[in-house]
Amino acid sequence: MPPMEKNRTVQILKKAAADQYGVLAAIAYNIEQLTALVRAAEARRSPLIIQLFPSTLKQLPTLAHAAAQYVQTSSVPLSLHIDHAQDEVQILEIMDTLPVDSIMVDMSHYDKEENLSRTRRLAKECHARGIAVEAESGRINGGEDGIADTGDLEALFTTEEDVENFINADIDILAPSIGNIHGDYPPSGPDLHYGRLQSINKQTRGRVLVALHGTNDFPEEIMQRCIRSGAIKLNVNKLLLEVWNEHYRKNAANTTLVKLIDEGMDVLQKETERWMDVCGSSGKA
Repeated sequence: MPPMEKNRTVQILKKAAADQYGVLAAIAYNIEQLTALVRAAEARRSPLIIQLFPSTLKQLPTLAHAAAQYVQTSSVPLSLHIDHAQDEVQILEIMDTLPVDSIMVDMSHYDKEENLSRTRRLAKECHARGIAVEAESGRINGGEDGIADTGDLEALFTTEEDVENFINADIDILAPSIGNIHGDYPPSGPDLHYGRLQSINKQTRGRVLVALHGTNDFPEEIMQRCIRSGAIKLNVNKLLLEVWNEHYRKNAANTTLVKLIDEGMDVLQKETERWMDVCGSSGKA
């Protein structure tokens, strides 16, 4: 089995854990967003994890190859991660056909034992190909574009037993449930259990790296508190992309397409650079 120490995602996150900063793991839905994210990383001299949803791989089959080209040629550390892969057939196909560095094997829509057994089996397949594995312990409520909604399933906070079970399933990155949700938070905002996150980080003792899902509409202070509590891989979607969406909503009707794209990329790059500063990854490349 290829050693995971040489895996790009693992290398990026281990350095961040050692130096106590967070790394954006940013969703891109198209080539323009992908390009803006990479430009931001190079401008801020920051590492970056590029994330694609399985649904995007079907919509835009060449986007993963474009992302992999950036990974190979960028002047800063990048990696390519497939987020929330929930179909075992597609996961096996991704492993064998796409140049990815890591995959979130998301079996959280199954009960605990089934989740663990499927995760363990798929982690073995990934590791045989040098691909790092992320998994979700407990269950994070909600859904967003690209992720199947958990529907009527109840959110389950990550327990100490969950942490040990998933470490024993041989994963590399753990995404705990600490009150975070996929999609938008209620008007009262996030109600996160920082103490639980700190305990999970302490319990892992570096055996796995900790990811944080559900960052929509986070203020800067919540993100920084999560980083201080042990979250290293910071999954971001709407947090960055809402400025892109807003730009298009306001300007699509009265702006030429080329200008609309150029301005949208500039807006997204600036917002990504801002969050790299917030997370402490700027200048760490």
